[in-house]
Amino acid sequence: MTTHYDPAVHTPAEDDGGPPPEAPAPPGHHRPRRSRFGRLWRGRPEDPRWVRPAFLALLTATALLYLYNLDASGWANSFYSAAVQAGSQSWKAFFFGSLDAGNAITVDKPPAALWPMALAVRIFGLSSWSILVPEVLMGVGTVAVVYAAVRRRFSPAAGLIAGAVLALTPVAALMFRFNNPDALLALLMSLACYLVVRALEDGRTKWLVWAGVAIGFAFLAKTLQAFLILPALALVYGVCAPVRLRKRLGQLALATAAIVVSGGWWVAVVELWPASSRPYVGGSQNNSFLELTFGYNGLGRLNGEETGSVGGGGGPGGGGGGQWGETGWDRMFNSEIGGQISWLLPAALILLVAGLLATRRAARTDAVRASFLVWGGSLLMTAAVFSYMAGIFHQYYTVALAPYLAAVVGMGAATLWERRERIWASLALAAAVTASAAWGYVLLDRTPDYLPWLRMPVLVGGLVAALGLVFAGRLGRRTALAAAGLGLVASLAAPTAYTLSTLREGHSGSIVTAGPSGASMRGGGPGGGGFPGGGNAPGQGQGQGGPGAGGFPGGGTAPGTGGNNQNGQMPNGQMPNGQAPNGQMPNGRSNQNGPTGEGGRTGGAGGGGMGGLLNGAEVGSEAKKLLEADADSYTWVAAAIGSQNAASYQLGTGEPVMAIGGFNGTDPSPTLAQFKKYVADGRIHYFIAGGGMGGGMGGDSGAASQITSWVEATFKEVTVGSATFYDLTSPTD
Repeated sequence: MTTHYDPAVHTPAEDDGGPPPEAPAPPGHHRPRRSRFGRLWRGRPEDPRWVRPAFLALLTATALLYLYNLDASGWANSFYSAAVQAGSQSWKAFFFGSLDAGNAITVDKPPAALWPMALAVRIFGLSSWSILVPEVLMGVGTVAVVYAAVRRRFSPAAGLIAGAVLALTPVAALMFRFNNPDALLALLMSLACYLVVRALEDGRTKWLVWAGVAIGFAFLAKTLQAFLILPALALVYGVCAPVRLRKRLGQLALATAAIVVSGGWWVAVVELWPASSRPYVGGSQNNSFLELTFGYNGLGRLNGEETGSVGGGGGPGGGGGGQWGETGWDRMFNSEIGGQISWLLPAALILLVAGLLATRRAARTDAVRASFLVWGGSLLMTAAVFSYMAGIFHQYYTVALAPYLAAVVGMGAATLWERRERIWASLALAAAVTASAAWGYVLLDRTPDYLPWLRMPVLVGGLVAALGLVFAGRLGRRTALAAAGLGLVASLAAPTAYTLSTLREGHSGSIVTAGPSGASMRGGGPGGGGFPGGGNAPGQGQGQGGPGAGGFPGGGTAPGTGGNNQNGQMPNGQMPNGQAPNGQMPNGRSNQNGPTGEGGRTGGAGGGGMGGLLNGAEVGSEAKKLLEADADSYTWVAAAIGSQNAASYQLGTGEPVMAIGGFNGTDPSPTLAQFKKYVADGRIHYFIAGGGMGGGMGGDSGAASQITSWVEATFKEVTVGSATFYDLTSPTD
């Protein structure tokens, strides 16, 4: 492994045969200036010629890998796709993150993650590709940032290893091809760590301020999750920066101001904007983004008290984490999460400790140790919060760990390789490979029907490589490199297999997981796509009766379910026998025969799991024709309970559909009085029966149930296929 000599990082004894610093040109001679393309291809003048081509090959391979079969996911999460569509039609919807171009209600997150997709749709038109390609580019960008951050203080091989580990992490391959906010969050948090590393090198204020800007915009992607690593970053800079303490404190204050400005400008506009002329803030109970930030998307995620959420407000599982999986120190390794992110987590922890041990005698300002502290501290802080948060937690959240984990692995491997002649370093390197191989065997064994032949080669290959690495300092260079290469292959083989499985299938809905079917088990149900805990919605029973009695709004059933909970059907449209109605497959995967050229599903109208709460509805051609008729005469062609149902019809017709009650159907928007006024003013054409949780859970107003009851008693019913509509322009006698 070639190591670039940098006197600020290495000592001559530690250098591993890399080229010395480039000698100055002889007097009277000048090096020819290279073209911009030449500099791009060649990279640093002192680097071996293979370095920059290898880096560009890594980015190209990542892009091609993530673009493969991209349109199989259709609209992916139709909740966000509908908001992207709305933002491409209305600048007001673009700014606020409205779910519909009529600006009735926003998504339950700030809108920064929607903006790149909405701009792409404005340029290229609405399609699965125009929505998801920006996410792929964010993934490639994150790999580039992690490489650049690691490469600054470590060997080129360290950066390449870090980039490859990130690209081949299953949950990263899932979320960098999906339209949730997590892709932009991961990119911005990686960029923040990179900028802090740069600031730690020379103490320049601008790098720390730019890091604050990155975190501020990350807040506009996914609110308080962006702040999880702030304590680690601030502490590392406060202790290790190469400037006086007084200046360090002043720089941290400026960075804090940058966070407030870059993240707070949009919040200030929303809070100061008259509520009567902007959309309702989805996910809040008082039409306040600050309430959403510190409640539903903030402290509620930690303690489980998420008013308005499924099971929130102290409902079943609230505060104990039962609805969203078991909490505890081992959460990242359990059957729900392990296959998503933890493949190299044991190795990363070993390498982090070893890296800090290797730099224990360095000066306070040592940039190598500071890099370990930045990336390792971010990894530990985020993992600790994820492990113990009792509120809503989905498996795909763990993509936030992937850049930190990848960086630690790359840095740690390079550091120990440079010191492999020391017995403790070779033993630590061997321990990391052994841990990866053994844990890979365990995770593969959790899905025994998936590539059963792979388990033993991973384990045996890892153990053989570890044995060779124990004696790496005494072996010839080629033999030692062969052992290291075998260890890298053994460590990455299992997560790569899960990543390739993820790429082969489409994913849609609100809860998706990486890997083969059954790779992420929650409550005993395959796929992780069902209702938390693996059972029915609290109080759901057989899907009959009015709200509060376990039914859907208005006493109906989930659209398209045909009445009773047949054959023990689980929420999310999942059947215990592995079948799934409405085109929804286990593990949040879309039916490969389902997605159409529009990114939707074929078939008649009908609802997804839990009355459209998680996956929305199928929209048939007859339903589309009904809603599209005379659509220009209305602000909203229809209204539906729950954002996923509304999103499905909006994407299917291209016309605004009002989401009553927001994502869960529990937000008090609109009220019955407001809805009556909209109807009286002729602004809504149809009401779509069923969907969401209505007012039966979490919410205090029961507005969705009140609206449903009033509509059913007041307007004529229209049945199209398996879906029921109410014509709000045709009252009953």
